[in-house]
Amino acid sequence: MSRNQAMRPTTAFLDRDGTINRGAPPGDYIKSWSEFEFLPGAPEAIARLTSLGPRIVLVTNQRGVALGRMTEEDLEQIHSRMTGELRAQGAELSAIYQCPHDVGECDCRKPQTGLFERARREVPGVDFARSIVIGDSATDMEAAARIGAGRILIAKQGEPPELDVDRRVSSLWEAVALLDEPVRS
Repeated sequence: MSRNQAMRPTTAFLDRDGTINRGAPPGDYIKSWSEFEFLPGAPEAIARLTSLGPRIVLVTNQRGVALGRMTEEDLEQIHSRMTGELRAQGAELSAIYQCPHDVGECDCRKPQTGLFERARREVPGVDFARSIVIGDSATDMEAAARIGAGRILIAKQGEPPELDVDRRVSSLWEAVALLDEPVRS
């Protein structure tokens, strides 16, 4: 999706840490539900996105599993609790895809596209050309570019201005508001 095209995706790919929940301090990971904290307005933003109709697919790198800081069961418990909390607010995720590998070990760790390719195979109706990726990192935006999807960056302080994205926003709520704008002809 170019800057001038309407941003009405049929699939919204969302990053997790730093997009939906507060990220862990550098070098650390969200290892349990007790460490998970939704960012302000994130559940409401996902509920609003749900009401707009696109499939919502979570795609997340979780290197902490590869490093032995948490298990895949810990990660599943976090995602189960997160999904329950989101449903209670009217938000629905179509699927969750996670990469538990270390850097260079796979084709699924963003910015590689394996998680997205898997979603396209397993989630009916995923069309990358009609998708948007919302995330807070260069790797999220690079993956979006590789699959030909729209790119909305939740910009952090000091984010490199040369990062090529369709839109920069300050929160998931602001990103969803963009998608809810009337389509212009």
